[in-house]
Amino acid sequence: MKWVYDDGGRAEAGYKGTTGDCVCRAVAIAAERPYKEVYDLINEIAKGERTGKHKHKKSNARTCVYRHTERKLMEHYGFKWVPTMMIGSGCKVHLNEDELPSGRIVVALSKHLTAVVDGVIHDTYDPNDRGYTVDGYGNDITTQRCVYGYYIRDEKHYVGEIVSHKGHECIVTSVWNDDGKEGITIKPTGNYGFEVDIYNEQL
Repeated sequence: MKWVYDDGGRAEAGYKGTTGDCVCRAVAIAAERPYKEVYDLINEIAKGERTGKHKHKKSNARTCVYRHTERKLMEHYGFKWVPTMMIGSGCKVHLNEDELPSGRIVVALSKHLTAVVDGVIHDTYDPNDRGYTVDGYGNDITTQRCVYGYYIRDEKHYVGEIVSHKGHECIVTSVWNDDGKEGITIKPTGNYGFEVDIYNEQL
C-alpha cells in the first residue's frame, strides 16, 4: 500500500519535535482541518473526562487520546465508526487499499491511528513497514497490519462543509445529535452574523 509523508500540518502550526500525536494528525488529515484546531479540540473535550483508580490521566493531544474522547472528536467532524474486528473473530481486514473503502478515512490499528486518503496512507511513517515473513510455501511476503475498524465521514454533514441557509453561504462549525434528531451549527462565511443551531431537515 502506497505511503506518503504527512504530518497533518504540525510543523506548519509551529509545533516542534516528535510526539505521540497520531490521533490529532490522522484527524487533521482526514477531516481537512487545521492541526491546531484539532489539537485544541482534543484537549477541550478531555476536560470532561473522569479519572479514577484505573485511569489516572486525561487525554492529551500530544501524547494519548482515550477512546471516549476519540469518538466524540470524530462525531464532531461528522465521522462514524465502522468496526471490522470483533472479539474472537480474528483479523478480517488489513491495511490494504483493496480491503478499505475509498475516500478520506481514519484507520484504527493496534495502538495507532492513521489517515488513508483514496487508498494512500498519509502519516509520518509507514505503519505497514514491518518487514517480511514467510508463507506456508517458503515465499517472502510483506506483512500488513490488522485493521480493527475505521472512521468514515457520514454523508450527511461535516465540519468545514459549505451549506446554503436562507439564501446565505454558511460554514458548518459543529455536528450534533439531540435525542435522535441530527443537526448542525452554522455561521455565515463572511465577517458577520452569529452561529445558529439548526436541524438537518431545516436545510
